[in-house]
Amino acid sequence: MSLIPPGPGSAQRLGAERRDALRNRERLLSAARELISECGAEGLTMDRLAEQAGVGKGTVFRRFGSRAGLMQTLLSESEAEFQARFMFGPPPLGPGAPGLERLIAFGAGRIGYVMEYGDLALAADSASRGLAEVPAAALWQRHIEVLLREEGFEPEPWLMAGSLASTLDPARLLRLVRVYGVTVDRLVASWTDLVTRVVRGA
Repeated sequence: MSLIPPGPGSAQRLGAERRDALRNRERLLSAARELISECGAEGLTMDRLAEQAGVGKGTVFRRFGSRAGLMQTLLSESEAEFQARFMFGPPPLGPGAPGLERLIAFGAGRIGYVMEYGDLALAADSASRGLAEVPAAALWQRHIEVLLREEGFEPEPWLMAGSLASTLDPARLLRLVRVYGVTVDRLVASWTDLVTRVVRGA
């Protein structure tokens, strides 16, 4: 089978198409953020996004696949930033501090994250019911497990890591704040007390 070589302008056309695709993606994400600021994550639908961005609904679905895909894309940038902080950033959240100090810092950082992005996280979770486990959540749990192991927690640090991670669930934290009036400082103090008891009890 012979291949027809691309014409001299093919590379330029492909480059222009990629640039257009990136611009369209950023345009859609910008419109999505505007809608969330106006009507909350629950008010963000594919139809409203298409209207806000001035594109066809099919364009939105081709770009993100589904509402769950859109929500995960919106979260990915902030998630990547938070992951970089606890994996590579300065201590105590990042490497270089004792395990317990890093556990405390991780919980405090995660609580702050949920206060800022919790509604979007809930919408992404709701939209993706039935899909595989979110990789970011598995990474948080693994991170907690590693820190527990550093502190000598036995016999099943992976199981305790899951229990601790569940206390940072966005739905739980937002309910405590919005329904019961628990302050962020109290949430952080409670997390600090919990992980300290777990580690020192080991």
